Amino acid sequence: MKFAVVDPQNGARLVTGLAERVGTREASASVRFVGTDGQFGQAAALELGDDTGHRGVLAVALAAVQEWAREHAVELVATGHRVVHGGEAFSASVVLDEEAMDAVRECIPLAPLHNPANIAGVEAARAVLPDVPHVAVFDTAFHQTMPAQAYRYAVPAEWARDYGVRRYGFHGTSHRYVSARAARELGRYGDPGLRLVTAHLGNGCSLAAVKGGRSLDTSMGLTPLEGLVMGTRSGDLDPGVLGYIHDRTGADISAITADLNKRSGLLGLSGISNDMRTLDEAAEAGDERAQLAIEVFTYRLAKYIAALMVPLQGLDALVFTGGIGENSTTVRSATLGHLRYLGLEVDPAANQRCIRGEGGIITRDPDSTRAPVAIVVPTDEELVIARDAAALTR
Repeated sequence: MKFAVVDPQNGARLVTGLAERVGTREASASVRFVGTDGQFGQAAALELGDDTGHRGVLAVALAAVQEWAREHAVELVATGHRVVHGGEAFSASVVLDEEAMDAVRECIPLAPLHNPANIAGVEAARAVLPDVPHVAVFDTAFHQTMPAQAYRYAVPAEWARDYGVRRYGFHGTSHRYVSARAARELGRYGDPGLRLVTAHLGNGCSLAAVKGGRSLDTSMGLTPLEGLVMGTRSGDLDPGVLGYIHDRTGADISAITADLNKRSGLLGLSGISNDMRTLDEAAEAGDERAQLAIEVFTYRLAKYIAALMVPLQGLDALVFTGGIGENSTTVRSATLGHLRYLGLEVDPAANQRCIRGEGGIITRDPDSTRAPVAIVVPTDEELVIARDAAALTR
């Protein structure tokens, strides 16, 4: 569980915190406060009580935050919550009254691992801060502008009608932020014709085709398992694999799905790690499994980028973000190598410079004014959440 106090006006972080192993006897939580010099101090461990569930941990954390806020005359005006799945019910962030909470609960079958934890966090925060409005910001909301031809699966009609089987997409908060930020960086904010493919690359990875600030298509689907190769997720594969593995091993659907989510992707390909930094080092040392994992990752990424040019009918800029997108010069260079035919020629010096929060264009000046560029834009999902919470409760 991550939390922060954010000034929605300037984006400044005043407090950051992290709780791990929530709900177990090994639960721990720490918090960092910004000092008078504007820099964060060392993380201070919080002493947890007997209740190490969401409510107990968050009560201790928020008590520390409230004490700090009183001492520094900081007013906590709203609480924003990341909620993974809003289904078809939510196309934007929303103030969480009881009707909205019921609608979020109805989305649990669509995200049985994520939404219950998100709901537990909301309920815990509401118990501690009952007089502060609470806002949900959904990972899926940004992609609700996709047309039916992009979000429908070719499955029996009753699956879609009765059970909501369709493509929803995720990482919407990140795609929304970086597409707007990239538009500003390119001097085209508010341009309805600006065509972007945004690449959120981390342990989870997804792409979005964004035109004029609207999502037209994305790589993830009903669940975050569809699409690109990820840290431990397989991404796209033949659905027949599930029946085949069941017939050969006797494993049930839950076990196979767990393997596709937790033992596949970069980890499955390399047998080493799901961390691109570790794979980069191993590949440089000559490990063929690590080299293959990176090759598959970047090849599939380039294929999907090219595919998302169809709804855009072209491309003005490719945007890299997320832990891998912002820091892996290897992934960016290899991906652009596959896309050189578009006029995307990597600038090695610029590519090396854009790491650790440094953004900017990483391709050479194109020969044609119509050629696209590639740009690195550090994401800031917490700021989006804070600003939505402030705007909806103002």
